[in-house]
Amino acid sequence: MTIALTAVVIVFASVFAFLNGFRDASNAVGLTVRTRALTPSIAVVLAAGFNVVGVLTSAWLLTYFGGSWLATPDGDPGLVVLVATLASGSLWNVFLWWRGYPSSSTHALVGALVGATIGSALRGHAGPGDLAGVLWIQVWLPLIVSPLLAFGVAFFLTSFVTWLVRYSQPNEAHRALRATQSVGTAAVAFGHGLQDGQRIIAVLVLATLGSHGDWQAVPMWIVALAALALGAGTLFGGWRITYTLSHRLVRTDPLRGFVAQLVSTIMLFFGAIWLRWPLSTTHTVTASILGAGTNQKFGSVNGRLLARLIAFWILTPLATAALGFVFALALDPLSH
Repeated sequence: MTIALTAVVIVFASVFAFLNGFRDASNAVGLTVRTRALTPSIAVVLAAGFNVVGVLTSAWLLTYFGGSWLATPDGDPGLVVLVATLASGSLWNVFLWWRGYPSSSTHALVGALVGATIGSALRGHAGPGDLAGVLWIQVWLPLIVSPLLAFGVAFFLTSFVTWLVRYSQPNEAHRALRATQSVGTAAVAFGHGLQDGQRIIAVLVLATLGSHGDWQAVPMWIVALAALALGAGTLFGGWRITYTLSHRLVRTDPLRGFVAQLVSTIMLFFGAIWLRWPLSTTHTVTASILGAGTNQKFGSVNGRLLARLIAFWILTPLATAALGFVFALALDPLSH
């Protein structure tokens, strides 16, 4: 049964990675396509390529993530927890993509893991003890800090960039800023791969090597599989979410698009490399877009849509925890 469950985890992890890239492609390409800096086809190819590079680079960050939040029971019960976690996160991600709402795949994964672990514990399988600490560090603290920080920095940086180009003709300034947005797309995609790639790799390492595996010697086939799945999902692009970010949520232009991408890139790189803190790409990019878009003389934000987005951001870890709990109980017979 162990071999079969391991194969199922690998398949589900690949599906989750594909959906991650599929849904989060909008974070990298939405603004670039909206301001016509790149065509949609070129933008997604560029984003997919740098997503892959980001995943390949993220493997060395696993020393932190592998040993902190990602822990499951040993043997078949642990594999069942992973199956329940990945199935829950994938279902929720598909549901929100269908609704056109951007949300955090990381928070979906962590919430599902906590719920599945609780369900497994009720069936007598020991798991990590500090679930409240995992939720606080991995979900609630980033959910509070990163959007507020991204919004504030983008808002004030928009005023500074506007002052810098105050003597330029609008068409000249926009042309130069569109060129920088091409670089911004690549940078955001790389940051997304750097942040989210390590989560996918960690799940695959835990499934194949166990909780006592060497996190500093990750097999290359695992890294390659995670990179391929995430990159393939990005190539298909979840355009429903792209439309929400670039057209429905807030009015924007090349200047504000440039500012949002710059703030998102800096935060993703700083969070992944220096702080080694799991920042949601979706929350960071969306808050940056809102911060830059709000700094205008007219109402530019769809308030009702924003309220629904925030509600779904809060609901995501709770909903996936409930799904993970149910799936873990339903699949428990496979662990015996």
